Amino acid sequence: MKDAEPPRSDKLTLVQLIPNMLTLTAIGLGLTSLRYGLDARWELAVQMILLAAVLDGLDGRLARALGSDSKMGAELDSLADFLNFGVAPGFLLYLWALEDLRGFGWLAVVVYAICCVMRLARFNVARKEEAGGKGGEEAYFTGVPSPAGAMLAMLPMFVSFAFGLQPVLPDLLLALYVMGVGLMMVSRVPTWSFKTTKVPRRNAKVFLVAFVTVGALLFIYAWISLVVLCIAYVVIVAFKLMTLRRRLPKT
Repeated sequence: MKDAEPPRSDKLTLVQLIPNMLTLTAIGLGLTSLRYGLDARWELAVQMILLAAVLDGLDGRLARALGSDSKMGAELDSLADFLNFGVAPGFLLYLWALEDLRGFGWLAVVVYAICCVMRLARFNVARKEEAGGKGGEEAYFTGVPSPAGAMLAMLPMFVSFAFGLQPVLPDLLLALYVMGVGLMMVSRVPTWSFKTTKVPRRNAKVFLVAFVTVGALLFIYAWISLVVLCIAYVVIVAFKLMTLRRRLPKT
C-alpha cells in the first residue's frame, strides 16, 4: 500500500510564485509585441514573441520543480500560449505583409489562430488524462506544438530580417503558408517530442558544447540561426515521421 502524500500547505513562498510571474510576464511580452507591430517595429515585435517562448519553456518546469504547479497556473500558461503563439504571430504577419490581401489575408490569420487554440485545447485534454493516470509522457506530440508552429509561421519574417529582403513570398502564397502551418498544428501527424529524448552519458559533453555553440550563434547571428533551426526542425520531424512509419506494422 502506497504512503499517503503529505497535504500541501495553503501558503506559497515568493519563490513558488515565480512560475506564475514568468507566465504573466510572457503575456505582457505578447501584448508588447502587438504594440511594436502597430508601430511597424518588426524586429522588436518578433523578439518579444521569442522571449515569451523562452519563458514558456521555463515556467511549467520551474513550477513542477518547486512544487507550485496548480490548475490556475496551467490555465494561465494555456492563455499565454494562445496569445503569444496564436494571436501575436498571426497579427504581426497580417500587418507585415498580408494586409494588402485584405479579406483573404485576414482569413489566413483567423484560420491560423483558430487552429492554434484548438491545438492547445486538445493538448490540455490530453494533459488532464495523463494526470488522471491514463498515460505517461509520449515520445511524440499529435500535430505541431503551438510554439513550434509560431516559429514556422514567422519563418518568412526571419528570412527577411536575416538577408535584408522584402517579404520573401508573394502575399497569396504567404497566406496559404500561414494557413498550412495552422492546419499542421491540428493535424494527427505524430511530431517528435524532444522531452523524451535521452542523451547517452558518453555524449553528454558533446551535447553541452553544441548547446552552448547554438546559444552563442543565436546571440550573434540571431535571424540566420533561427532560419537554420526552423529548417532543421522540419527535417528532424520529417525524418522521425518516416522512421515511425517504418516501425508500424503494415496492413
